[in-house]
Amino acid sequence: MKTNIKEKILATGADIVLKKGYHHTGIQELLKAAGIPKGSFYFYFGSKEAFGIELIDYYSKLISDSMVGYVNEKGVSSSLERLRLMFDWSFKVLEMNDFKGGCPIGNLSLEMADINESFRVKLDETITGIKRQITALLESARAEKELDASANVDALSEFLFSSWEGTLLLMKVTKTTSPQDAFFDMIFGKVLK
Repeated sequence: MKTNIKEKILATGADIVLKKGYHHTGIQELLKAAGIPKGSFYFYFGSKEAFGIELIDYYSKLISDSMVGYVNEKGVSSSLERLRLMFDWSFKVLEMNDFKGGCPIGNLSLEMADINESFRVKLDETITGIKRQITALLESARAEKELDASANVDALSEFLFSSWEGTLLLMKVTKTTSPQDAFFDMIFGKVLK
């Protein structure tokens, strides 16, 4: 039962923070939306900052599980196609949400990395983990001869992650899929060709 309450607080908070940002999300608003008494929040989280740090883990797992499920659902064995589907999933989610929200890890990075060292460190760890997943797919693609044997997969992973986050940001700002189209054309039509 205890973990269900904590998960409910995290799930409700994740939704609100994605829509409004960390600073614009109040604990009272979160508790009211979750239907949880104030004491429950402080039982699980010593502070709003502690909640925010755990929220990063929550987002990370949610994103990873959703992407893996989406990619596996398609039954694709090619590593580059799996990578493409991973990016495609995130773009489709943003488009389905009327270009609102975006990447919660990217959003929190923009909002919190400059002002809170604990957030910055946790976000850096999370982003490093995502880049490792991209690197693993690129290494598999190289082993499958989909990618040149001399390809620097670490540098490619860094570039792909940065391009992906930038694309999500531009999609939010332009409220169009044009940045996504340019991303796929450049990444899969030229960079990874």
